[in-house]
Amino acid sequence: MEMVNGAVPEENTNNGGDKDANSVNLKKELGLHNAVGMIVGVIVGSGIFVSPKGVLLEAGSVGISIIVWGACGVVSLIGAMCYAELGTCILKSGGDYAYIMESIGHLPAFLYLWVALVVIIPTGNAITALTFANYVLQPIYPDCDAPGIAVTLLAALCVTLLTFINMANVKWAVRVQDFFTFAKIVALVMIIVTGLVKICQGDIEDSFEAPFENSQTELGKVALAFYSGLFSYSGWNYLNFVTEELKDPYKNLPRAIWISIPLITIIYVLANIAYFAVITPQEMLASNAVAVVFANRTYGVMAWIMPLFVAFSTFGGVNGAIFTSARLVFVGARQGHLPGILATINIRRYTPMPSLLFGCVMTLIMLSSRDVYTLINYTSFVTSGFIGVSIAGMLYLRYSRPTMERPIKVSIVFPVFFMMICLFLIIMPLTSNPMECFVGIIMVVTGIPVYLIGVVWESKPKWFRDILEQCTVLTQKACLSLQEELKEK
Repeated sequence: MEMVNGAVPEENTNNGGDKDANSVNLKKELGLHNAVGMIVGVIVGSGIFVSPKGVLLEAGSVGISIIVWGACGVVSLIGAMCYAELGTCILKSGGDYAYIMESIGHLPAFLYLWVALVVIIPTGNAITALTFANYVLQPIYPDCDAPGIAVTLLAALCVTLLTFINMANVKWAVRVQDFFTFAKIVALVMIIVTGLVKICQGDIEDSFEAPFENSQTELGKVALAFYSGLFSYSGWNYLNFVTEELKDPYKNLPRAIWISIPLITIIYVLANIAYFAVITPQEMLASNAVAVVFANRTYGVMAWIMPLFVAFSTFGGVNGAIFTSARLVFVGARQGHLPGILATINIRRYTPMPSLLFGCVMTLIMLSSRDVYTLINYTSFVTSGFIGVSIAGMLYLRYSRPTMERPIKVSIVFPVFFMMICLFLIIMPLTSNPMECFVGIIMVVTGIPVYLIGVVWESKPKWFRDILEQCTVLTQKACLSLQEELKEK
């Protein structure tokens, strides 16, 4: 079998991510342009085509909506710079999982891993894949919603195809990412240019006549508006999941952040201005496909081009999320928090095939859910909490390990400010949507018995070990079968 264990004993690792000479590790194949493409490709997915409605719904007015979009970009940039320090002083893949493990301990890190793999990542992938399917099918069903089963099956095909590509070759996955990143930027530039032309011609809707009319003043509602906005920026920390595969990470990680996130912020703000130049707030709230309404108003017989480009955008978003999230599964298994089979690598292709397969299955399960905005609120509440824990760990390391090597060291103002934002996003929604927040807390708490049984409990009975062994054998057979198909191709 051409699969080897990538797990490394803890004593053979350090903050620099060095591995035992006898182990097989993921190769450093990502340059600066790949890193920028990865961040832009992951962030610009379904969010900018789904979240404008969610932001407006909670913000109440055009003016507050646009301010929220810009503020979300600033918050994401500050958070990304804090993560640049974390990513270069703890040079391990896995993102938040690795940082929480290093700074706070095993149980909090496992709880993040549990929620990320069971809820956050597969839900995000499912939302993006469903958006892809809806936009692909929209020209076929121009006057009504596409059948639910058709949407689900096409989304499932998207996920399985991209998982196969990521299993086959890292360079294939990166090339797919680069191509579709370019396509999605073209789509957004088209929207922006069209909107600006309309504004210059004076042929615009009345969205800007009273931009702050009906603004929400309740802080809980503003926090929920930030949830939808930050969902569109989610992925700003995904490059930290693949730090071990990044060439010259001390230079390329911060450079990629400073290039990609300001670029995305400008694009998002201008895209929303363009939307409101063509679509009224009432029309935006009534539509689940804002870009399609925009195209129908502006492009006439060429309106079909927008669903095509949005499909490209979301397809690339799913690819980037699959690529990066599989590394989180791999690192969790390498640490011993997940079954060891998930820490194996294909020795010929240097891809973590079992972890990719696991992520694919979890996403396919999540495709049964269609309530996008509730899912965004559930996952955003939990995500904000764990990002806050990571930043708290960063501050704790500043205190407990002051001599720790930090190739990048940001001003203490940044992590303190970011912690305050995280606390705001955690506390405020409790006043307006306590049930959704309660469900998020339950998601986290359910990981505690899993940790106690799966990790802490070492003297498991034979029947329990036999079940785990059978699951491992089935996974190995599935990976072997996929390897044989890849060889034939």
